[in-house]
Amino acid sequence: MSKDLPLLVSAPAERRDAARNRRALLDAAAELMGGCGAEALTMDAVAARAGVGKGTVFRRFGSREGLMASLLNHREEEWQAAVISGPPPLGPGAEPMDRLLAFGASRLRLHLDQGALIEAAGRTWGENYAVLGFASMHVRILLGLLGVEGNLPYLATAIIAPLGIPVLRQQIDHGGMTEEQVLAGWSELVQRIVKGTP
Repeated sequence: MSKDLPLLVSAPAERRDAARNRRALLDAAAELMGGCGAEALTMDAVAARAGVGKGTVFRRFGSREGLMASLLNHREEEWQAAVISGPPPLGPGAEPMDRLLAFGASRLRLHLDQGALIEAAGRTWGENYAVLGFASMHVRILLGLLGVEGNLPYLATAIIAPLGIPVLRQQIDHGGMTEEQVLAGWSELVQRIVKGTP
């Protein structure tokens, strides 16, 4: 299955020291995010945490939004790797329905964990179609394995849409739903689509 998935395009091969510096900057950014949230993720703060000059951060990422998008890209690559070759049920080896439900739980948690970062990255991340393409293809393949008929690309998009930040914000922040309620509703949606229940 993995050979058919549209993977997030990784950066071109880097020199070993450049890759090490990039990783150090991303690690510093992740530490700041974990401790203080997206508002603490400034170029100055990342430079200080990584022990480099501010100019180094700007040369590497271009802007604060570029830094955030790079951090999101790194996390997305890790998540995609877990889908392709990680342990089941998210990774291979589980039944298709178990993988589909694990996909939803994992994607929901990932988006909630980094919602502020996604919003702060703005257009630099929001227009990353490779992310949606990977998730959509994965869900489409699982639906096919489950024997679902019909317009699978559209159904896959419909299944993924409720896991997006705008919908999650509306349901949880404004609608008063818990994460558990959202996930239960999403799981019911998936089961109805798979079973063909009206």
